[in-house]
Amino acid sequence: MKKSVVTVSDHAVLRYIERVLAIDVEQLRREIGHQVDRTMREGACGVTSGGFTFRLANGVVTTVLEASQPDLRTGRQRREREE
Repeated sequence: MKKSVVTVSDHAVLRYIERVLAIDVEQLRREIGHQVDRTMREGACGVTSGGFTFRLANGVVTTVLEASQPDLRTGRQRREREE
């Protein structure tokens, strides 16, 4: 697909997900929070659960990555930590 002439903001994408696709974003937020809560340890900068790594900064989940994908910065394979 050809790149659009206009830029679409993250806010617009989020509203599209909520209103057009009818996905409950707040429910997703709660699910992510509960999944991280179950595996988080004090001072953790990320947790791996269900094949995904949840990155944290100051107690906030900042991104979600596939655990099996290589780290884009180093090119090395991510590894799941023993719990």
